[in-house]
Amino acid sequence: MSTTTAPAPSPSQEEVKEKPLGGSFVGWASNYIDERTSLSGFVKELGRKIFPDHWSFMLGEIALWSFVAVLLSGTFLTFFFQASMVPTHYTGTFIPMRGVEMSAALDSTLNLSFDIRGGLLVRQIHHWAALTFVAGIGVHMLRIFFTGAFRKPRELNWVIGFILFILAMAEGFTGYSLPDDLLSGNGLRIIDGMVLGIPVIGTWTSFLLFGGEFPGNVIVGRLYTLHILLLPAILVGLLVLHLMLMVINKHTQFAGPGRQNSNVVGYPMMPIYMSKMGGFFFITFGVIVLIASLFTINPIWNYGPYDPSPVSAGTQPDWYIGFADGALRLVPPHLEFVWLDRTWSFNILIPLIVIGLFIVLVLIYPFIEGWVTGDKREHHIAQRPRNAPTRTAIGVAGVIFYAVLWAAASSDIIATHFSLTMEGVIHALQILLIVGPIIGYFVAKRIAIGLQKKDREIVLHGYESGRIVRLPGGEYIEVHQPVDEYERFKLADFEINEPLIVRPNAKGRIPWHEQLRSGMSRWFFEDRLIPLTQSELEAHTHHQHEELDEMAETEAAEIQGAHTRAGFPDAPLRPVDTSKSGEIPVRPTSVLATDQNAPQNGGRNVPAASENEPNPMADTDTVPSADLPATAEGDGDGRDKP
Repeated sequence: MSTTTAPAPSPSQEEVKEKPLGGSFVGWASNYIDERTSLSGFVKELGRKIFPDHWSFMLGEIALWSFVAVLLSGTFLTFFFQASMVPTHYTGTFIPMRGVEMSAALDSTLNLSFDIRGGLLVRQIHHWAALTFVAGIGVHMLRIFFTGAFRKPRELNWVIGFILFILAMAEGFTGYSLPDDLLSGNGLRIIDGMVLGIPVIGTWTSFLLFGGEFPGNVIVGRLYTLHILLLPAILVGLLVLHLMLMVINKHTQFAGPGRQNSNVVGYPMMPIYMSKMGGFFFITFGVIVLIASLFTINPIWNYGPYDPSPVSAGTQPDWYIGFADGALRLVPPHLEFVWLDRTWSFNILIPLIVIGLFIVLVLIYPFIEGWVTGDKREHHIAQRPRNAPTRTAIGVAGVIFYAVLWAAASSDIIATHFSLTMEGVIHALQILLIVGPIIGYFVAKRIAIGLQKKDREIVLHGYESGRIVRLPGGEYIEVHQPVDEYERFKLADFEINEPLIVRPNAKGRIPWHEQLRSGMSRWFFEDRLIPLTQSELEAHTHHQHEELDEMAETEAAEIQGAHTRAGFPDAPLRPVDTSKSGEIPVRPTSVLATDQNAPQNGGRNVPAASENEPNPMADTDTVPSADLPATAEGDGDGRDKP
């Protein structure tokens, strides 16, 4: 058997082996860009930025990645769609529609669906991604609202986010109307009717939009320009601004150990969150593709070209436009009259005014709450909805109001599917639109206050353990398990809020707007619970441990007395399990038992190790350092401090 020694590699060979594939080019390109743009500092700072971790924070990412899916699929569709209303006859693959006169827009959409390879799938992806985009923004804003994440310094980011929501709905409606089919034509006709109902300027505005009498021959081209150019550009710009403000203002975090308004506890952007965001993008995109592959949406070949005469029953708009359609359906009839030679159609004006007020109130709500509460502090800890019962109740009332309008858009479907009269459904929804938010407000507020009281009870007295103990006097009580101090951070609310105190001005008077502000402040903070102080928490915790120790001593004394009376005073206080188990206890593999710690003379006890020697039988929990979250303290900008 012979052995040979390989020659030592030269330094140049070692350098080549150590460099990854493409490493030299990447390094050269990075240096080239950094020398001319000085981006290394920004990239380093962004990569070290700390972000908290919570499942609800992913709701905004669903909207973000859905928007990316919309852009990718929309770019593909742009190459094949013709935004023209020039009349033509269909000659494509779909036989039932051959020879039917239609616009070039509908003809190109049918060709895209049946003649372009993968075209129908991309259309489905585009439509489902648009629906998911709007839904993601809506759910994300609900999370922001109910946790109070819109408070200072994030009021402007709330406004930008809500404008994104409105623009997303406009973007969806313009795309929904492009195929020029029967369903989209009916939606445009409803919009035209609402515009015509505006006094004085309605007719001129309609002529401006449609280029003359409805439907005209230019509306598809104008909507196409809005859909692929103006609205996406504004959306992308506002989205970038929204993300920049999120980085500048820091991301909110829920209460927990070590989490304060002055720091952020979480993980850095790179590589942890970059990996998470990349994986979540593929998950979101994959789910959208799966839904688009299995569920058909907007089958325009079943509707045909737009024609006012064959209006089909049971048609529904996309879900995010349903609230406007429902508002029109719930308005009582016979609200038109002529005044100053003008027809005033309040059955159209009332829905427009109500929807407009609702949108404006949601847009400026952070400023309204800040004015009512007088709170000028910065808030970086997200509230639990139960700890802000009035805001939670307002949010529930708004959700019910929106949901009733949304359900009214399907009033005919509800009537036919449940064998109800159309008038009965409309009247029930009209009553629910007014009564529902009021009931929802009081029920949600009572539930939130009740949950606060339950949390306070748990913090002060602990969890119900299910363990029943009999006291020497014969009384049976349940032993409560004390709350872990880490859990106490989540349950206890330490934020103090009080109604505003109105003071007279220099003239000795209280202005009417200050009186209104004071009254609204008292209403906002009524029935509030005073937060627990640290001394109260420590006192109750000490009392709990004293009770548990006293119960343990009493129980041990009773058991020992029973053994003495039975003639076995040396019997153990706890029954000894003599059964042999086939399982071997798991011990740390890095610890080996020494001879001096081995049991002697068949004894069961293991002698304790000395102070300088670790006990090999002691249970130890080891947490890898890579799994520990990073904490950014100091000025709270997410940067590490030396």
